[in-house]
Amino acid sequence: MHHTSPSTGPRPLVRSAPPPVLSTSFIPPARPHDEEARLAALHALDILDTAADLRFDRITALVADLFEVPSALVSFVDENRQWFKSTCGLDARETPRDVSFCGHAILEQSILVIEDARLDRRFAGNPLVTGAPFVRFYAGAVLRDTSAMPLGTLCIIDSSPRVFDRDDRRRLIGLAQIVEQELEHHKDVLRIRSLMARLG
Repeated sequence: MHHTSPSTGPRPLVRSAPPPVLSTSFIPPARPHDEEARLAALHALDILDTAADLRFDRITALVADLFEVPSALVSFVDENRQWFKSTCGLDARETPRDVSFCGHAILEQSILVIEDARLDRRFAGNPLVTGAPFVRFYAGAVLRDTSAMPLGTLCIIDSSPRVFDRDDRRRLIGLAQIVEQELEHHKDVLRIRSLMARLG
């Protein structure tokens, strides 16, 4: 029987698969169908551009510690910006609405979770993903007023992807309800001040 000798020539070069090409584009958030009424409710709250408040800062510090994330925010989505009433671990006070994650979150019923923003076509090319603060993970629970208008979010962000399970979502939604209670307290304080001013 004739045996064929194995080839002693060079083996063909086996190339590893190239890394996935990440999208360089992103999708700005859509506007809610009731945007005019939503903005009216937000502006009536009279909280935009107000000073830092320990009530909210305590909550964001607690949330960042509980979920072990570098940043937690109370964010409100204004006409062309998202503005932060409280920030833990982030220096910015606002960003354009078109690049905001919270602008997408307020379109949800209760919460938006993005476990790896690079894999989501809405966010892969977002400058907050491709540049500082290099958002990978985002979870935002919607903040609503008593008429159910979505005003903003209690959100957490991380520069590393992570899994956010059902219990995590439940906890964040529950903490957002505490923020909503503080917003109602804020409205009560405004009413009292207005009444006192009228009474002289």
